[in-house]
Amino acid sequence: MNLTRDRLHAIGWLGGLMLALVVSAALMLRVNAVKSQVRLAERQIVELKRDKMLLETEFETRANQRQLAELNTVEFGYRAPNAGQYLEGERQLAALGQARDPGAPAPIRVAHADRGEDQAGLLTAMVSPLTGRFVASADVAAPPLHKGTPLSAGTLRQRLGEVRPLPGRAPRVVRE
Repeated sequence: MNLTRDRLHAIGWLGGLMLALVVSAALMLRVNAVKSQVRLAERQIVELKRDKMLLETEFETRANQRQLAELNTVEFGYRAPNAGQYLEGERQLAALGQARDPGAPAPIRVAHADRGEDQAGLLTAMVSPLTGRFVASADVAAPPLHKGTPLSAGTLRQRLGEVRPLPGRAPRVVRE
């Protein structure tokens, strides 16, 4: 009877252990279901916040448009453009131009170097305004422009105001 009692005791422990495993598995499934619902609710909250922000932006934009329209009509007298205000082509635009006044500043001129067929791939050398050295590239390596010259506002201003071509090329000035 002692042997049967030990065997029943072991079967009882095994049954209790199995019951605990089943309950913990059911609890784990329930917890995962609740976590899934929480994640879904958080996604919906984020989506609703985005929608709210979009609607607020739309409302503010429309309010600003209405306010601008009122300002344009009341304060400035602006109207929407009509078909007669548009130009038909470049000739009409050029006809609107005027000659320069006698005291007007000179126009900005741009210089560039003529490139031969052998130099078609090379670009003008870029000079760093802070160090005064050519920016190194795979094709060109040049010594610094001002060796031993301390950096000052005057030299920086001069360097920023100049475009130096690569050695061996002369710049071409475009004139009107």
